[in-house]
Amino acid sequence: MATACASSVSWNYLPKNYHQRSNIFSTPSCPISSKPPHKETQFNTSLKAFKIASITAHGSQFKFLKPGTQRTRSNRIVSLKSAGSDTSITSNLLQTALGVVHLAVSLGIILAADKYLKQAFVAAAIKFPSALFGMFCIFTVLVILDVTIPAAATALVNFFEPALLFIQRWLPLFYVPSLVVLPLAVQDIPAASGLKICFILGWLASLAVAGYTAIAVRKMVKTEMIAAEPMAKPSAFSTLEVVAWSVISVASFVAALKYPELLGTNARTCLPFLLGSTVIGYIVGTGLPSGMKKIFHPIICCALAADLAAFAFGYFSKSGLYPILAISMDDRMFSSGYYLTKVSSNPGAGDILMGFLGSVILSFAFSMFKQRKLVKRHAAEIFTSITIATLFSLYSTAVIGRLVGLEPTLTISILPRCITVALALSIVSLFEGANSSLTAAAVVVTGLIGANFVQAMLDKLKFDDPIARGIATASSAHGLGTAALSAKEPEALPFCAIAYGLTDFEVGFKMSETNESGPSFAKATYTVAVPIRSVAPITEPHTNNKKKKNKLP
Repeated sequence: MATACASSVSWNYLPKNYHQRSNIFSTPSCPISSKPPHKETQFNTSLKAFKIASITAHGSQFKFLKPGTQRTRSNRIVSLKSAGSDTSITSNLLQTALGVVHLAVSLGIILAADKYLKQAFVAAAIKFPSALFGMFCIFTVLVILDVTIPAAATALVNFFEPALLFIQRWLPLFYVPSLVVLPLAVQDIPAASGLKICFILGWLASLAVAGYTAIAVRKMVKTEMIAAEPMAKPSAFSTLEVVAWSVISVASFVAALKYPELLGTNARTCLPFLLGSTVIGYIVGTGLPSGMKKIFHPIICCALAADLAAFAFGYFSKSGLYPILAISMDDRMFSSGYYLTKVSSNPGAGDILMGFLGSVILSFAFSMFKQRKLVKRHAAEIFTSITIATLFSLYSTAVIGRLVGLEPTLTISILPRCITVALALSIVSLFEGANSSLTAAAVVVTGLIGANFVQAMLDKLKFDDPIARGIATASSAHGLGTAALSAKEPEALPFCAIAYGLTDFEVGFKMSETNESGPSFAKATYTVAVPIRSVAPITEPHTNNKKKKNKLP
């Protein structure tokens, strides 16, 4: 009995085809049966012994050969896994390399387009921001392609997707240099005038007017709100990035202290640690708890990190803070510092970051295109609310400035607070006596306030849809507000971009519009801002094609 049961166990380890080869020896594997056992003859006994011996022999042979078979199979599996692992690593490396090349090419094309547009506008003496023109051109081309060759429009958007995600990931960082040098812009403003200016910068009023106008027009035209297209979100920052930028910052900081002109100039030598501190400040700011970020936005954390790095370098090098950030020139614009040089051949960290601003605006065209259906559906409320918010911002600033008795030159200087710095500076250049550094500071402070509090106020005012939130943000806090909101709500970015572009376009067009007596809209705004008894006549002789600046008392 024991021998028969052992034979049965050995049978289970045999190859499958062995069952077929051993059918001739089929006998009960165990003597347990309900039938009485048959009487065994001598022949049957001999045959049974032969079968048991045969099965035992085969089983022993199988057990002897089995370890070798297992080792062979194991070696084959290991070799296959090793080959698969090598192939996977090679494939990943190739994929990463192609991704980097794709990013470099797509981003390079956007940067090159921005550069050539700027050069063309400078050559044509056009003061309107070239990037805004480029944004509307790209959007128009994409719409035309979508109507005629939809596959081409989709392929074009997909090709630039890596560059768009890169820009979206670092978007707030590109607006930070204006905040870093903000202390320089406001140092000469009297405290009393500063308080009046803070009172006039009615960011919240502009936000409410834009948002409520959009909702009111939507109700008037009875347009039902539909969900926005989902937008891709960039990846989160990794610990490796923090470590890498920290090493770069510390090493370059020490090198700049010991060898101030290691890279040829002070600005280039200080560039790595000033850029690194700015980047680290932004990464750390994005990692703060959500409750803290409502009152301490990553943009503020970023600017403070850069200022602290500049202060530390100024302290240890005994050069002071201001020469590190920028040096005040005779025209009251700040330039030639280590952080902001405004010289393409000798850029500072701020110049590198601000060099992306034009590309940022060009990238907005693709975000607008992705939400084209929603833009078309809600065109009435979008364009109406932007126009009303723009007019309100200009005239409310002029009226309140006059009511609180702010100096006319300062009132005119802060009029274009709701648009980009570049266009605001072009507009105030129409007026003699305007303080361009104050204009830049007013724009930056307005954007800073908006960036820090925009999401909380949008929630308080119950602006729930991306259209109202995007238009209200960009109309009141322009680029900085757009960057802050889009980092958390990418679905609102297209509507921020539309409001951002149209606000600049409307202000720029109206302020440069002329009639027989000079800039008509500028004259009207000027008349509101300045007391009637102080208004100097605005004249422009027909024989002279050049625009005269409006003289301020």
